Amino acid sequence: MLLKEIVKGVKKYGNVEISNIARTNEEVQKGTAYFCLTQDKEKAEERCKKAIEDGAAVCFSYFDFGERVLKGNHTRSIFAHACANFYGRACDELKIIGITGTNGKTTTSYLIAEILKRNGKKVGVIGTSGVVFGGKTYDCPLTTPDADFLHKTFSQMRDAGVEYVVMEVSAHAIDQCRIDGIMFEVGVLTNITQDHLDYFKTIDAYAKTKCSFFKPEHMKNAVFCCDDEIVAKFLPKCKVPYKTYGIVSPSDTFAIDIYCSMNGSRFVANVDDSVIEMRTNLVGNYNVYNSLAALTVCNVLGLDDKQLASGLNFVNPVEGRFNVINFDGKHIVVDYAHSPDSLMNILKTARTLTDQKVYVVFGCGGNRDKDKRGKMGHIAESFADYVCLTNDNPRLEKDTDIIADIETGMKKRHFVETDRKAAISKMIALARPGDIVIVAGKGAEKYQEIGLVKYPYNDFDAIYSCIKDINPNFSAKELS
Repeated sequence: MLLKEIVKGVKKYGNVEISNIARTNEEVQKGTAYFCLTQDKEKAEERCKKAIEDGAAVCFSYFDFGERVLKGNHTRSIFAHACANFYGRACDELKIIGITGTNGKTTTSYLIAEILKRNGKKVGVIGTSGVVFGGKTYDCPLTTPDADFLHKTFSQMRDAGVEYVVMEVSAHAIDQCRIDGIMFEVGVLTNITQDHLDYFKTIDAYAKTKCSFFKPEHMKNAVFCCDDEIVAKFLPKCKVPYKTYGIVSPSDTFAIDIYCSMNGSRFVANVDDSVIEMRTNLVGNYNVYNSLAALTVCNVLGLDDKQLASGLNFVNPVEGRFNVINFDGKHIVVDYAHSPDSLMNILKTARTLTDQKVYVVFGCGGNRDKDKRGKMGHIAESFADYVCLTNDNPRLEKDTDIIADIETGMKKRHFVETDRKAAISKMIALARPGDIVIVAGKGAEKYQEIGLVKYPYNDFDAIYSCIKDINPNFSAKELS
């Protein structure tokens, strides 16, 4: 392709033939259009120089380094649009649904995809659990990958006959322009609570970034949870046609007669005045919210009440989201909850599901938002009877320092066990029949990130190993 076909409006070097597009030096080859995305001038100069030496036809940068380097004040956005063009704007041939919010993105994505698939649609999913289409799952480098990976994936999905793509849209992706150039059929905002303040610094900046996704240049329709205080304040400012869902506030989609147990939830949904009886295997009030979001989106996409009911009824939970393992009368729950709000939601849910004890094992990630650590400690001791603090991807921080930060919000006695498997084993051993043990923070993750290394680790495997230690004759088939 010619450069002018990839980057619209470019004049200089516009007739240069481009063989591929890259954002890292490792991907550069002869004929590459290289996009240097760093705003560090020294690093940018070094990288552009190396790219040209390695055969790049042209470089784009935030800085002017002379011959064959084009300066742009919005290089990240230019890169995103260029990727869309390079891959034949496959995104325009797909109906793309984007879900953003602090919590609920993965489950809501999964539920929307399930409803569509059960109604005969060919669906692809991009998010925390990977890239899924054509009956296969592929690794996804980020919750919302960079534009080159994203548009290459769109191209592959289009060629495979995919009609709908349901994808998670992170605040980082919005801020870094990864989704620029995509016209979403529907955008969803589930909620806004504290997370990622290591990057955004303030909750206001984080919220502003989330809300900036909801513009006419990004989407045709929007769906909002109007029970969320920050979201509700944004609604009068939204310029995109939207529908709302909720349980407390007046909404286009709402639920009544909600009943939750360890086996799932049932409720009556009113979707634009269509009354639908729902029964799912998803546990907790927050999963009722996720279900309402999915119903609202699919209603906007044109599905009728019968299709919504058949699509969502008896759906199973996504891996790593309130997965219940029953052992010896105890309920062990694996959940990805890793923010103050999500931890509070899962502990409050556990409280409603048992009149006995609630245990929680959790930690906080290293080199991430430190401000939430003490808050999560306070939430844990407020809603659980027993708390065990442990590791959760300490990265380049000392695990003892992270735990000390969590303890700043705690006043009650608690356990500390930095070995996560040992921490889980301790709480399972302490629990009695009828008790609930929450293992929070990692969900379905397959690693523990210590230093610069990702070591193999999984909470489900750790739990199964602990149970086998207690009862050597126990079979994995009994974990249900």
